[in-house]
This record gives sequence, structure tokens and C-alpha cells, in this order.
Amino acid sequence: MTRVKRGTIAHKKREKLLKKTKGYRWGRKSKERAAKEALLHAQSRMFRGRKEKKRVFRALWQVRLNAAVRKEGMTYSRFIDALKKKNIALDRKVLSEIARTKPEAFKKIVAEVSK
Repeated sequence: MTRVKRGTIAHKKREKLLKKTKGYRWGRKSKERAAKEALLHAQSRMFRGRKEKKRVFRALWQVRLNAAVRKEGMTYSRFIDALKKKNIALDRKVLSEIARTKPEAFKKIVAEVSK
């Protein structure tokens, strides 16, 4: 009979685990037990981080809009309220990009809203 060498699946499992922790600091990138523990925490934070990212970006857009609108002599809340009353359907992301990249166009939007 031919000789059967064992442990290939276990080895692949370890390699897969350590590949995921590549770039981690200290022993968490090379020691199996530490890597397993690090991944448990990292994966839960990854999920939370994807949700948090949306909140953080919306807050950033609001801050940018507020700064741009105040230059035009208006407040953020009044600006958003006026947009809704005029039925202008531009979201905060688009508005903040316009304010950042095309200030002339943003001035026109503010002028239209403040009529």
C-alpha cells in the first residue's frame, strides 16, 4: 500500500486563518491561537464599521454643507427646509460635492432656494 500523509486539511485551515490576519501587529499575525482571537474581534468590528461608516459620511456632508451655506448667509437647517419646500431633490452627498467642487453652481442653488 502507498503511504498516506495526514494533516493537509488542518494545515490549509491554519494557513487560511493566518492569511486573514496578515498585517496584524505582534503575535496575532503568526500565532494560531492569537490570530483566531484577533479575527473573532475584528469580524464583529467589521460589521459594525460598515454601518458606522454611513453615519460618519452623512455627518461629514452635513458639516460641509453647513460651512458652505453659512458663507451665503443662511443656516443648514433653514437651507434643508427650503430645499424640501421647493421640491429640489438633491441629497446631502451631492450638495456637498457641488459646494466643494463647483461653488458658483452652489451659489445659484442657494439663491434659488432663498427666493
